[in-house]
Amino acid sequence: MPVWLEAGAWGLLAGGALVLGALIAWLVRVPQPVVAGVMAFGSGVLISALSFDLIDEAERTGGLVPTVAGALGGAVVYVAANLALARRGARHRKRSQGQQPSEDEQAGSGAAIAVGALLDGIPESVVLGVSLLGGGGVGVPVLAAIFISNLPEGLSSAAGMKRSGRSARYVFGVWVSIAVASGIAGLLGCLLLQDASPETIAAITAVAAGAILAMVADTMIPEAFEKTHLYAGLIATVGFLLAFTIGRA
Repeated sequence: MPVWLEAGAWGLLAGGALVLGALIAWLVRVPQPVVAGVMAFGSGVLISALSFDLIDEAERTGGLVPTVAGALGGAVVYVAANLALARRGARHRKRSQGQQPSEDEQAGSGAAIAVGALLDGIPESVVLGVSLLGGGGVGVPVLAAIFISNLPEGLSSAAGMKRSGRSARYVFGVWVSIAVASGIAGLLGCLLLQDASPETIAAITAVAAGAILAMVADTMIPEAFEKTHLYAGLIATVGFLLAFTIGRA
């Protein structure tokens, strides 16, 4: 199988966790503290992968200054896009309670939430595609981190969509589309960068890592803290250590 096609398959698999989480939320009424706890766990997992795999690898390959600049640039671009979407109704797209506006409350919020979900998933998928370029196969710690974190993301966001009165067609249309887009992003990330220099790949990895870290802080941690604020730090630490252990195993 061509490496770019493999990258697309891994991106689709990781994105499929969003659909699985949405399906659980649609069929089962998951208690909000459980949703928040799983979100805290997923936040810790992603932060671990960012620290020990993405940022560390980018710095060793491309140097400290390009890595810092790339991560900061990725965070700035993500936050700017997120601010624009927030004004159109996507601010609480990962919240599981009644924070998400309905279409009647804010026209166009459905499209903004869908675009916001796409914004959250693309950097992760690009990182997966880029991880294959070294010839050593997909980065297992990064894949595990993205899959584990995507599950509560899909669960929490779909629960919020359901509460705001959105239809099953809308909810699953969004998440299936995001899963497919994740596969395409992984494929393109690998295909377009397969002849790039190690320094360029390191810079792209740093940009994606910065965007992912900003996403965790802006959209995952608020939901995690809402109902588990006394335990959120402990749960996130468990997720962090699990991802760290996977990376060292």
